Amino acid sequence: MGALLERAVLAGWGLSEWEESAVLVLSELLTNAGQHARVSPGREIETRFRPLGGGVRIEVHDASDVPPEVREPESGACGGRGLVLVGALADRWGHGARCGPGKVVWAEFGSVTLGS
Repeated sequence: MGALLERAVLAGWGLSEWEESAVLVLSELLTNAGQHARVSPGREIETRFRPLGGGVRIEVHDASDVPPEVREPESGACGGRGLVLVGALADRWGHGARCGPGKVVWAEFGSVTLGS
């Protein structure tokens, strides 16, 4: 789901206050899945959004079983800060198994949380 569609969904749910952070977190989670979840063709990355009372849960599903790992970025490195940024912007984030092969990485914004 592109940033414009994500913005429209959040606005439709009355959750525009989370728009900027949610778009940035989705971008980071999709980038991580694309870079680190090397999977065979046909095992696409999927995004899902769910309203949570006054907030939203963003999920990125991929077919890799390798869990995300927060790393301390090297000084001067161009990358390696994505999950640090996700942790700073989201109220909660984590990962878990999904139906079928692979994992789901999620981030939640707002006062009501579902858990993992």
